[in-house]
Amino acid sequence: MARAARVLALARAAEQAAGPGLGPGCAHLVLLPPAGGARPGPQGARGEPAEGGGWAGGGSAPVEPGWAAAEGGGPGRWRREPGRPADWREAVAATAGALQAGGLVAVPTDTVYGVACLAQDSAAVRSIYSLKGRNGAKPLAICLGDVEWLYRYCHVNVPDELLRDLLPGPVTLVLERSEELNKDLNPFTSLVGVRIPDHPFMRDLARACSGPLALTSANISSRGSTLTVLEFQDLWPQLSLVIDGGPIGDIQSPECRLGSTVVDLSVSGKFSIIRPGCALTPTVEILQKKYGLVPESS
Repeated sequence: MARAARVLALARAAEQAAGPGLGPGCAHLVLLPPAGGARPGPQGARGEPAEGGGWAGGGSAPVEPGWAAAEGGGPGRWRREPGRPADWREAVAATAGALQAGGLVAVPTDTVYGVACLAQDSAAVRSIYSLKGRNGAKPLAICLGDVEWLYRYCHVNVPDELLRDLLPGPVTLVLERSEELNKDLNPFTSLVGVRIPDHPFMRDLARACSGPLALTSANISSRGSTLTVLEFQDLWPQLSLVIDGGPIGDIQSPECRLGSTVVDLSVSGKFSIIRPGCALTPTVEILQKKYGLVPESS
């Protein structure tokens, strides 16, 4: 969809969502500019030019030199990066601000649209469960900006090279959680799933928040995953911010709605597939052929 048409569709959707008791976040929609150039998609494919400019999976604003969060940096730490649009920094800062104020935000990832909050904010975590009508016994994954951060929130029992072969990417790694993680997040399990999406906005956002995000799909529990912001329009009134990164993948393809592949690596030398997701075959090949891990049932 061309940029002007997307703006009009979003404006009309926001008007339709307005009504008694409307939350302040309903009309706070941000069209995300492209990060610059092509980026790998959920299956590792290069991006394709999108109608109206930009790249599929991103917005369509003209690219200008801008800013990106520095590697390992926290709030206020930025580096100049050619190809980043000037308003990219503002979108990241606005989203980080909404999260730090205790809000829920809708964000694009490398697989499907998600809803995020600060994982260390217990009230916000409860809000995500309420938003989705989610079973309180179902865990939330955390999202980080870089592999290095994983060692702070998890007890890692696999080679660092293995982590970097799978992350960033459309994979959730389940590991033993550390004491650093909020005890109110998944208090019923000693494990936690970790995502580092191969999406520049999500990585910049996690770096800007300088802590883990709790991340789940942007949909009511038991409903299908979403690939455009209009597909979860019913959630807008309860969100502080909606980041529109454009369609994620082929919205007509069921395979694009599978979500990340979830693999349990908490038992040394073994792995267990919890959810096949969109990257099952390459994930299993890496674990078995390169690192010699065996299925836990073996």
